Amino acid sequence: MNHVRIPENNDWVIFILVGCIFLFIFMMNIIERDANLKDFLLQKYFDASNNLPSWIITSCVTALTLSVLASQYIPVIPKFVADLQILGYQLNKFGFTLATIVFFYATKSILGFLFYQSIGDGKKWSIFYFTATKFYFVLSFLMIILCITHYYFPIDRNKSFLYYLYFFCFVFIFKVFFYLFHRNNILPEKWYYKFLYICTLQIAPILLLWKVLFL
Repeated sequence: MNHVRIPENNDWVIFILVGCIFLFIFMMNIIERDANLKDFLLQKYFDASNNLPSWIITSCVTALTLSVLASQYIPVIPKFVADLQILGYQLNKFGFTLATIVFFYATKSILGFLFYQSIGDGKKWSIFYFTATKFYFVLSFLMIILCITHYYFPIDRNKSFLYYLYFFCFVFIFKVFFYLFHRNNILPEKWYYKFLYICTLQIAPILLLWKVLFL
C-alpha cells in the first residue's frame, strides 16, 4: 500500500524561537545597557540594575521554550479546557502547555515572595530572583538548542523523551545545589526553612506540574 506522508510544518517553532532571541537581545542591549554575556552572568547584585524586568523576560523565554518542547509529548488536552472557546479559537497542545507553565511559574513566584515575607527575610527575595535569572538565562539557551534539535534534526522523538527526562532531572538537582551553595546566600539562614522551601516550592510544584501535563 502507498501511504501519503503529510510534511510537518514547524514554522511556528522558528517564529517563537526567533522571538525569544529578540527578547534576549532587547534585554541585553536596552535593559542591561549593552552588557556582554560574561558581565551579565558574573555581575554582582549591588552592581546590577533593572533586575525585575530581566527576571520577567528570562522567565517568559523559559516558559516559551519549555512549552515548545514539552507540548509534543502532551497526551491529551483536558476536556474542560478543550471545550473553552475565545472568539471561536480553542487551545491546542502548545497553548495548553504554555498556559499551564505560565500559571505554574506565576503561582510559584507569588508563593515564594509570600514565603520570604512570612519568615521575615523579605530583603532576600530580590537577591533570590536576581540570582535565579542567571540560572534560567543559561537554561533558556540550552532549551533553544534542544528545540532546534528536536524539530529540525532526524531524531527518534519517542526515545528522546527519556533523555529529556534525565536532562531535566539533572537540571533540577543542579538548581537545588545552586540555590543552596550560591555565594549570594539566597535561601533562608535556618536549615528548616531551607528544607521547607525546597520541599514545598521546588519539589511539590514540579510533581504537580507533571501530573497536570502528563497524567
